[in-house]
Amino acid sequence: MKLGSSLQKMIRSWSRINSLVIKEVLAVWRDKKSRVMLIAPPLIQLIILSHAATLEVNNISIGVYNQDSGWYSHEFIQRIKGSPYFSHVYQYNNPKDVERAINIQEVIATLQFQPHFSRLIAAGQSAQLQIILDGRKSNASQIVLGYLNIILQNFNLDILRNNGLEVPEPVPLKFRSFFNPNLDYIYFTVPSLVAILSMLLALMVTAMSVSRERENGTFDQLLVSPLQPWQILIGKMIPAMIISIAESTLLMVVALYLFKIPFRGSFVLLYASMIVFLFSIVGIGLFISSISRTQQQSILGSFVFMTPMMLLSGYATPIENMPDWLQPFTNLLPIKHFFIVIKGIFLKDITALEVFNNTWPVALIAGFTLSLAGWMFRKRLE
Repeated sequence: MKLGSSLQKMIRSWSRINSLVIKEVLAVWRDKKSRVMLIAPPLIQLIILSHAATLEVNNISIGVYNQDSGWYSHEFIQRIKGSPYFSHVYQYNNPKDVERAINIQEVIATLQFQPHFSRLIAAGQSAQLQIILDGRKSNASQIVLGYLNIILQNFNLDILRNNGLEVPEPVPLKFRSFFNPNLDYIYFTVPSLVAILSMLLALMVTAMSVSRERENGTFDQLLVSPLQPWQILIGKMIPAMIISIAESTLLMVVALYLFKIPFRGSFVLLYASMIVFLFSIVGIGLFISSISRTQQQSILGSFVFMTPMMLLSGYATPIENMPDWLQPFTNLLPIKHFFIVIKGIFLKDITALEVFNNTWPVALIAGFTLSLAGWMFRKRLE
């Protein structure tokens, strides 16, 4: 009898939750603005950001202040113009123009040739070449300096050969890039954006769920219904998971067929890790929603959370470059672990053990965020 009674209670509970889930999904689907907001912006963001959020340095503008009229300075400038990385080479006639070009960010670097640059080289002497970099763009400047160093090394080697000096044959360098043979930044950017946009969508949908009910005046109706607080919480969580997984699937289809990103791993492992990841984000969104009274507060709370998460996730800058005291805190961010999984499954075909090693920390985070959201939700109801 007790077993039958418990089973009936469980069936009634899940029936109520199912009704709330259907209500939430229909509320989103029947709202034309919500349908558009759930589909169009993530697709547009994926297409635009995959090209805009590039980590490469191309189309470089560089300035030249050439006080030399000889062949060697002209040859070096022509090599820069012939490089695929430099799109604009500006000629300046005095140091003030050089300073102004750097100040207004017309160029990221300038070269200055001394008056007797070619004559000194022809005489077998050392000639100085000054490079001025824009320190406000430190990372890009370092990459530009690397490009110029390669051009300079080849230039020096050709000079020695042309002057008939004995130069040892350089060791032929052959390199291979594992998992991304052409070093195409799209292979890194698009899977990362799939994770970022999935997180953003799950966070926004759940963060506004309860606050939207409060603004519309329907939250009080939920409180007087037979639903328990935990049933309301689950009823809010399941639609967000369904919508987020569906949207993530759409983004992955675009990544595979529009951007031609290779997929070498297992869809089963990817979806298993993704579900755990989205649970952790849904818990954060429900926590934000439970402490917010309006949708504006929910949106603000979401962005307050998103900013540090993106900066510390390792997407923009490597975690290894961060201070030692800050690096352990990045382990508390679920997207940091999911980045490893989604890029590993797309490009490397990582093993189930590697997926597990990067998913169980997310499962712990999900358990904590969902418990915190449930505790705060019950507290606000009291």
